[in-house]
Amino acid sequence: MNFEKSLKLIMKSALDAAKPEGKFRNLPQKPKGKLIVLGAGKAGASMAQEFENTYDGPLEGLVVTRYGHYTKTKFIKILEASHPEPDKNGLLASKKIFELATKSSKDDHVVFLISGGASSLLTLPAKGVSFEEKLRINKELLRCGAPIDEMNIVRRSLSQIKGGRLAQAIFPAKLTTYMISDIPGDDPAYIGSGPTIQANGLNEDSIKILEKYEISINNQLNDIIKKNTLPKLNKSPEYMLATPMMALKKAAEVAKKQDFIPVIISDSLEGESKIEGKKMAELAIKIKKEKKYQDINLQKPILLLSGGETTVTVKGNGKGGRNTEFMLSMAIHLKNTNGINCLAIDTDGIDGVEDNAGAYISEETLKKAYIKKINPLNYLNANNSYEFFEKIDDLIFTSPTLTNVNDFRAVLVQP
Repeated sequence: MNFEKSLKLIMKSALDAAKPEGKFRNLPQKPKGKLIVLGAGKAGASMAQEFENTYDGPLEGLVVTRYGHYTKTKFIKILEASHPEPDKNGLLASKKIFELATKSSKDDHVVFLISGGASSLLTLPAKGVSFEEKLRINKELLRCGAPIDEMNIVRRSLSQIKGGRLAQAIFPAKLTTYMISDIPGDDPAYIGSGPTIQANGLNEDSIKILEKYEISINNQLNDIIKKNTLPKLNKSPEYMLATPMMALKKAAEVAKKQDFIPVIISDSLEGESKIEGKKMAELAIKIKKEKKYQDINLQKPILLLSGGETTVTVKGNGKGGRNTEFMLSMAIHLKNTNGINCLAIDTDGIDGVEDNAGAYISEETLKKAYIKKINPLNYLNANNSYEFFEKIDDLIFTSPTLTNVNDFRAVLVQP
């Protein structure tokens, strides 16, 4: 059996389950005024396209997505901007979206489409905060490996649009929000920093996070954060189109058809990539040695499935995202153990800022590295996992998938 091919088939099923096609239900009725579609995220363009295909009525709008994630729409304008580091195109798109929101009337109905990546793409700083200062803080949070929930708390405290502030601008127009979750736990307030969702917490939380990672801010910015309080919102309809767990469950269905025993470990695995990769390798070896996982006997291949979002604390100058780093750490700690095949990808098709989705490993990984005389540990320590897998031809490429439910990992342990 070609286990690599089987794993990639299962991976594809997870990606398909995360897409917006056929997911729009509970559509708004035609308003007296205009139906305005606004949105942001890596799935923004595909969500806009599918909404157009589903909604039977006139509409207009504007959505911003990541470069390379564009898809054609008829009535909703699609703009592209940078992710994970914001740029001026994101700033321009955010201003236009905010302007359309504020101009909506009580007879209008605003549909907001939100998916992972929106926090970087919707970059409209709070009054008194410069774009350059917000960009600096974002870069430092990325570099120090802050988890996504902490990043989004800081981002919304510096924003004119996040943390429910876009909903505040939309009022008194009606509002409906559709979401694709990339957040552990699927809390709507954290998806894209919740521009249309009631947020909880204090702005002091943001200051504590900045202090935790030793990111400096001046007294003026400190005061702005404290005064940029979260608005109180009226409840509006919100619907989840896809989540990490939906993708994992679909993968498990397909795995059963491959005669594997699927086990969903978690849809919200977090932590340092190289450490979590080591833990996963140790678990796979334990299953192999004990011939079982918990009360499941290893009579057939056991497939460990997980989602979530690990992080990378960047210390070297190499290339590679969290999934290739996870896989490289796993390969090192598996030590050529026979009968274990694994892959890990970012479901948006872009692992970090490179052109790959992730990587694949097997018992051949370290053997191929040895033949090519490359030291995997040196590549791991330099955060250079992309070049390691590039040299042994085990990168995974999907191109932009036009969705995002965070990471997808599949670890196959054979009897």
